[in-house]
Amino acid sequence: MVCFRLAPVPGSGLLLLCLVLGAVSSYALELNLTDSENATCLYAKWEMNFTIRYETTDKHNKTVTISDLGAAKYNGSSCGDDQNGPKIAVQFGSGFSWIVNFTQEETSSYSIDSISFSYNTNDSTTFPDAKEKGVFTVSDHVAVRVPLNDIFRCNSLLTLGKNDVVQHYWDVHVQAFVQNGTVSTKEFLCDKDKTLTTVVPIVPTTVPSPTTTPSPKEKPEVGSYSVVNSNGTCLLATMGLQLNITHDKVASVININPNTTNFTGSCHPQTALLRLSSSSIKYLDFVFAVKNENRFYLKEVNVSMYLVNGSVFSIANNNLSYWDAPLGSSYMCNKEQTVSVSGAFQINTFDLRVQPFNVMEGKYSTAQDCSADDDNFLVPIAVGAALAGVLILVLLAYFIGLKRHHAGYEQF
Repeated sequence: MVCFRLAPVPGSGLLLLCLVLGAVSSYALELNLTDSENATCLYAKWEMNFTIRYETTDKHNKTVTISDLGAAKYNGSSCGDDQNGPKIAVQFGSGFSWIVNFTQEETSSYSIDSISFSYNTNDSTTFPDAKEKGVFTVSDHVAVRVPLNDIFRCNSLLTLGKNDVVQHYWDVHVQAFVQNGTVSTKEFLCDKDKTLTTVVPIVPTTVPSPTTTPSPKEKPEVGSYSVVNSNGTCLLATMGLQLNITHDKVASVININPNTTNFTGSCHPQTALLRLSSSSIKYLDFVFAVKNENRFYLKEVNVSMYLVNGSVFSIANNNLSYWDAPLGSSYMCNKEQTVSVSGAFQINTFDLRVQPFNVMEGKYSTAQDCSADDDNFLVPIAVGAALAGVLILVLLAYFIGLKRHHAGYEQF
C-alpha cells in the first residue's frame, strides 16, 4: 500500500489518501477525509475508468480508455458545510477531472447526488488527432439514496453512459456524513449486488472429492473482448469460458455468458490486463507478461466471485505459464484447454484466440496454433517409431540370412 499525506484542504481538515495498487495498474482509490477535529467525515474506496469516443480530423471515430489514475490529485474534496454538501474531487492526467456530490435527505438518509467528468481534447498525447479541441464535461444525476449511518457498497460493475463518454465503477464503498468519526460496518447494497444470490451454478447430486469437478453439459458461448488505450485497441481476446469451482467439497461448473459480462483492462509495454465482471463475478483477471523480450504468455489469473450461499470465493495465482506465443502474433487454440489456477479453481477455454500486445489496426495478427505444440511433441515420437521399425526389419533380415547360411553348411 502506498500512502500520500496531502496538505490540508481549506475548510475540510486533513486529507489522507491511500492508493492501493493492484495488478497491472488496476488502481483502487481509498479516501479518508477528516474534519477540523481530525474526525472522519467521509470515506470512499472505489475503482473506475472512462471510455471516450471522439471524432478525428479525418472524420473517423476513435475510442480511448482512461484507466491509469496513479498520479491523481484531490484538490477541492470537502466534508461540506451548512451551505454545501460533501464532495469528492479528483484530478488526473492532462486535464481530466471527476467530481461526485452528496446531499443529506432530511435526517435519516443521504444521496449520492451527481457525478461529473471532464476531459480536455487539447491533450495531444491522449487525443492526438481530435477534430474539436477544448474541455468537455458530462454530468449525470444518479440520486442514490442511502440510510444515514450505512456505507454504500457495490462490488458489481456500474456503468454510466452519456454523449460520447462511458464511465465504469466497481468495488465501490462510500459513506458520506460519517457519524461520530466512525465508518459504519452496516452495508447498503446496490441493486446489482442484491441480485447476486439468483445465480445458480450446476451442482452435482453427489458430493465429489475436492479435486473432482462434474462434467459440463454444454459448451459456453464464445465472447469477444478488447481493451482500448490512447493508441487504439491494444488487447484482443475471443474465447468461451467455463469455470470449475470446488468449495467446501462441492464442485460447480459455471459457463460465462458474454452477453451479460462487462470487460475492461489496461495495456503496458511489459504487461497487459483483461478484467471480466458480471453480477456474480466481482472480477476475473487475466494478466499477460512479456518474457525474453520476444514472447508473451498468461502469467496470472485472479478471481473473486459470489457463490450461491452468499460467500465470496477468491483465488489468485501469479506464477502461471499458459498461452505462450511470439510477440507480434496471436495465440489460438480451438480445442478445449484447461488453465489450472489452483486445486479448487480451473478455467476451461473453448475456441480461444488472444493477442495482448502489438495489436495493429484492431485486428489479430498471424496466430500460433496450440496444435503446433502437439505436432512438435508427435514429431520425435513418429521419428523414433520409424527408426525402431527400420531397426527391427534389419534385425529380422539378419537372422533370416544367418539361418539360411547355417542351413547351407548342413546340406554340404
